[in-house]
Amino acid sequence: MEYIQQTAQLQDAKRILCCECGIVIEPNPSNMCVGCLRSQVDITEGIPKQATLHFCRGCERYLQPPNEWIQAALESRELLSLCLKKLKGLSRVKLVDASFVWTEPHSKRLKVKLTVQGEVVGGAVLQQIFIVEYVVAHQMCDECHRTEAQDYWRAMVQVRQKAINKKTFFYLEQLILKHKAHENTLGIKPIHEGLDFFYVSESHARKMVDFVCAVLPCKYQHSKKLISHDIHSNTYNYKFTYSIEIVPISKDSVVCLPKKLSNQLGGIAQLCLVNRVTNAIHLIDPLSGQMAEINSTLFWRYPFSSVCNPKQLVEYIVMNLEILMDKDRKTFPGQGAVSMKHVIADVWVVKASELGLNDNLIHTRTHLGHLLKVGDSALGYNLCDSNVNDSNYEKLDSSRVADVVLVKKFYPERDNARRKRAWKLKHLAEETTALNMETNDYHEFLDDLEEDPAMRQNVNIFKDASKMIPVDTDDECDPSMPRITLEEMLDDLVIDDVDMAEVIE
Repeated sequence: MEYIQQTAQLQDAKRILCCECGIVIEPNPSNMCVGCLRSQVDITEGIPKQATLHFCRGCERYLQPPNEWIQAALESRELLSLCLKKLKGLSRVKLVDASFVWTEPHSKRLKVKLTVQGEVVGGAVLQQIFIVEYVVAHQMCDECHRTEAQDYWRAMVQVRQKAINKKTFFYLEQLILKHKAHENTLGIKPIHEGLDFFYVSESHARKMVDFVCAVLPCKYQHSKKLISHDIHSNTYNYKFTYSIEIVPISKDSVVCLPKKLSNQLGGIAQLCLVNRVTNAIHLIDPLSGQMAEINSTLFWRYPFSSVCNPKQLVEYIVMNLEILMDKDRKTFPGQGAVSMKHVIADVWVVKASELGLNDNLIHTRTHLGHLLKVGDSALGYNLCDSNVNDSNYEKLDSSRVADVVLVKKFYPERDNARRKRAWKLKHLAEETTALNMETNDYHEFLDDLEEDPAMRQNVNIFKDASKMIPVDTDDECDPSMPRITLEEMLDDLVIDDVDMAEVIE
């Protein structure tokens, strides 16, 4: 008992009276109780209790000063960090805890509960809890502003091709979709000879120019226009324009090469057929099977044009065919590579419109010996009756020019197969292809996809849910007709609100 009394007396001896209210407290540097200390000193005096957050309703992002917009969900760490950065005097105290206080989602108010500690008179540490209210104000970001004002842009890319056939633009559209090269595009405007792409900055336009030049043979020019100039800060405001010109050559066209270019390509014949157009022009000599590639630099150094375009194709019927062996070829082959996928053959054809009326057979040599047989139809150019206006073609020896150049095999049931296609392609925008969906160029582009497996590798093909895929093969269709298999098609992602609700339940 004596020990307990002694300890209590020692504890009472260590206690003091508050200098303000006089209650017994533990000794501290300020000699005041907690209540009096809080009434005398406020450590949150320099911290604002109200602030404003700017929110863009278009992209649902918050403004992080000075000019950065960030994505942040309600009551997330990103949003809490943004709220704390808005408080200027928070660095003078020690932040212990921060959390959101629940508010109505539509109230446009955010409340954050803060717990801070700070030193007061005499080195005493005081802890306080307070709430900061944030008002969410609407402000449109620069990107949404440019999107709403459709004519507001800083850079434009003009893609042009001076050709009759538009299949190259359909192919370019699918390449852009596959590689997602249009993510930063503000708008796409189709015109007569090409497309216009609009961008926010020059860097985005430059990326588009590099992409087009990487997938197609072309050249471009650059220009800029001064919009405004601030003489005080010496800043200039420009609008940039990139003009891209694609080579005026399309697939299945007949071209006549200059003599110098023909010699540089291994002595290939001057009259060639365009087999494919990718990042280079792929040519093939239908008489010998020799192949060559012309890049954009070589083309613009020795430019040439099409002698015949796909709109001039004529249907022919194969009446006789003889496969030629390598030793039997009496043409004038060059020193370049010869295609191993094609077979050279002598064929005798007649126009489909003159079948039964004219027995005059036309002899020619073709590279389609592996596809054609007697009785088949083929599309080709009638050079002997064509009015060709080309300086290089006029210099050719007429004895080496074939009367008919066969381009590809023709399937009479192609129109029926087009209606039964169980696949489709996506497009950049409705206005870019709405006027061209039913044109003959677009259907020819789809036919080229079915006939060329290498071309399909660069295109995303999707299943068409509106058409049923037949289980059994149709006996009426030609089994040799090229088709796109089910394994090559992709499933189109369609999010239905009803289906998603069932999954959640």
